[in-house]
Amino acid sequence: MLATQVRQKDGIFYFASVPAKDLLGKVRFISRFYGEGEEIAPSRISQNDEIAQFIARIERTDKAFQRTISRGKVRQLKNFYETAITQPPIPGTVLLFTSEKLGFRTAGIEGIGHLSEPQQKFLIVDGQHRLAALRFHLEDRPEEAATINVPCMIFDGRSEDFATEMFVIINSTPTRINKSHLIDLYERVSWAEPHRKFASRLVSSLYVEADSPLRYRINRLGGRSQKDKWILQAELFNELQRWTNREWRRIQVAGGSAKEASRYYGMVRDFLKAAERVWADAWDNDAYMVTRPVVLKAMIRVCADLAREDGDPAEGRVGRWEKRLAPWGEQVRAFKAEGFYERFPAKGEVERVGRVHRDLAKMAGVEVRAMKA
Repeated sequence: MLATQVRQKDGIFYFASVPAKDLLGKVRFISRFYGEGEEIAPSRISQNDEIAQFIARIERTDKAFQRTISRGKVRQLKNFYETAITQPPIPGTVLLFTSEKLGFRTAGIEGIGHLSEPQQKFLIVDGQHRLAALRFHLEDRPEEAATINVPCMIFDGRSEDFATEMFVIINSTPTRINKSHLIDLYERVSWAEPHRKFASRLVSSLYVEADSPLRYRINRLGGRSQKDKWILQAELFNELQRWTNREWRRIQVAGGSAKEASRYYGMVRDFLKAAERVWADAWDNDAYMVTRPVVLKAMIRVCADLAREDGDPAEGRVGRWEKRLAPWGEQVRAFKAEGFYERFPAKGEVERVGRVHRDLAKMAGVEVRAMKA
């Protein structure tokens, strides 16, 4: 494959213009894509292929390899390919990745030469929709295959973390991947702020740990999954990172994220356990707002306030905090879903969370501290 070697600081990658028909035989699709009565099934992924497994986890939903936007987006792109005459159908590069180290042999001109091909097909880091639409387009109009070359950037011989970081950088806008997915990746990218990585770790623990009251109740897929979920991962993350950002100097002095992550998780866990006890039947009850986002976010703020004044010792903390939060149980009727928004009037969700936070803190006798975003 004729390619141009590109050097940027310590990084080396390659640019190549590849005929459409050849390229489609060199790549594997991780998601399932649909055309008009046709589909591209996802490639089988080896359990040992960590990078492919990673990309698959980002692309899929809870149920299958089916991104909800794929059908409409592929149709739009295919239509563009059909109508584009003077405009290039694929003006932007497709990013391909292989963990194999490829050989590069210069052709007498510095930076230009022949690039070997990997034994396994390339992973598509960015451009799956474009290539899926191209495949359907060429099935309808095979005579155009010879007239379309696809610009490709090829990255080789790197680790899973490199692929992860590249994926995040490329997709770091709201129109690309859901913010909730980015939160899952904060710990794995070098440029993320430490307090954000810390908050990401707390969210992950709250989702997976067996003793967490929020286990499997956090919606990690944005709007794609609502069943049995209480709060969006991004909303929970925002509250935790505001708290940990405010406390970051203290966290560093106490030993940093490696030591303090389990401690902060323990405080949130114990607080939610205490809250679950005092809310009693209102907890996880659709007739009440207790485990809805507006109240959960307000409770996390109360947790931050309470942890500062009574976080230690950990022994007996659930019992201590249950006594502090006991007045909530006496006001449970105010948190019925029916009429809740009239009882807590506000201009919007942000103002309402603040109001509920202040009311809950006042009931429990907890001093409210200003919380910067």
